[in-house]
Amino acid sequence: MSSQRTIKSPFSVNGKGLHTGLDITLTFNPAPENHGLKIKRIDLPNEPIIDALADYVNGTTRGTVLIKDTTEISTIEHALAALYALGIDNCLLEVNAPEFPILNGSSLFFVQEIEKVGITEQTAEKDYFYVKNKMEYIDENTGSSIVLLPDTKFSIDVHISYASQILSNQYASLNDLSEFKKEIADCRTFVFIREIEALLKQNLIKGGDLKNAIVIYDEILPQEEFNRIAELTNHSTMDANQLGYLSGELKFNNEPARHKLLDVIGDLALIGKPIMGKVIATKPGHKTNTTFAKQIRKEIKKQEIQAPLYTPETESVLDINGIKKLLPHRWPFLLIDKIISISKDKVVGVKNVTANETFFQGHFPEEPVMPGVLIIEAMAQTGGILALKNVEDPEKWSTYFMKIEEAKFRGKVIPGDTLVFRLDLIEPIRRGLVHMKATAFVGEKIVTEADLLAQIVKNK
Repeated sequence: MSSQRTIKSPFSVNGKGLHTGLDITLTFNPAPENHGLKIKRIDLPNEPIIDALADYVNGTTRGTVLIKDTTEISTIEHALAALYALGIDNCLLEVNAPEFPILNGSSLFFVQEIEKVGITEQTAEKDYFYVKNKMEYIDENTGSSIVLLPDTKFSIDVHISYASQILSNQYASLNDLSEFKKEIADCRTFVFIREIEALLKQNLIKGGDLKNAIVIYDEILPQEEFNRIAELTNHSTMDANQLGYLSGELKFNNEPARHKLLDVIGDLALIGKPIMGKVIATKPGHKTNTTFAKQIRKEIKKQEIQAPLYTPETESVLDINGIKKLLPHRWPFLLIDKIISISKDKVVGVKNVTANETFFQGHFPEEPVMPGVLIIEAMAQTGGILALKNVEDPEKWSTYFMKIEEAKFRGKVIPGDTLVFRLDLIEPIRRGLVHMKATAFVGEKIVTEADLLAQIVKNK
């Protein structure tokens, strides 16, 4: 299992704001476990903080904008892409302006500075969003879409298409986040020269120039008109009959598509968890990206605790014989079949429910339903594995119930079901007391949950 990560020490980057043109300082700070990514506006009274979550997206014109109450922050996607790609779960970003600095229009400087200070592995387990079924968002008006498919790692494919003789159809892919620095991080944002005047009228791109964006000239303008737009953006005048990239050579033939891929990563970072799945984005933009991120956030909220990833092929870390070495229970009261994962603060166990269970003889002969009390017992046995894994000579100890609270039964468990139990420590084990949040799933559905308190007691 992967651990959460933060940066080893603070660092700052300084630069111009793309839209405001302000001189901006952005400081990255280490943060504790389960803190997440948060942004603090240190230039405002009381220094308000916004969680970097899709819930707060309130604008997507030439960048992603978060607004909470009256606090606003924009152009965050390049920094978030760098944090996501390097596996940083916890970080506090302090900024003295309403946007992040644009730097060279990519993520490269952020990546380089994070690598300079280093990354700290934390104790808490990383909380992934496991994609178990196809998810999709389509914007019927623009033809933009994002598809998310189950996979054993994160990867992404991006297809872009423009009605342009300079930039038409391009494709980019990232098969592993370890390739982000080399293949994606230095790819710059881009703009068509025909869009510039409209953006300036919207009070945007005041800080834009050839150093922080690829400027694409793909429709011939009269020389006078071309010179006027160039002057508006502090560009030197050029021959208006020469189409192409005004910023000079591209870093990759498909640099625009690679930058769009970078943007997708930065925007999907707003779901608040790393994704275990494959992303396929067609004609993506910040609106599509963040709308899809909001859709994922809704799924996360529907099921605050996600069902563990389990298939019949999932390997055991403890089979039934391993379980018997830790637990004293035997037939007919040993109610777990295997353990599929275990860490210091979480364990996942499995129970295959069959028609041969003895309790079905009386509960109920004509409509077999697993008693709720036995589901609680099975969860407690799974939690007992977690507790005993934290002591020396576990065969010399047993766990005993002390309290069951907040027990809820949300669905029937019947023959043929596979129960998957997830037990999470609510607080560290102290003085032999084990306080756990217990959840039982059948498929993606929670069927039972409870808070359990047990005590580890040495056998006589």
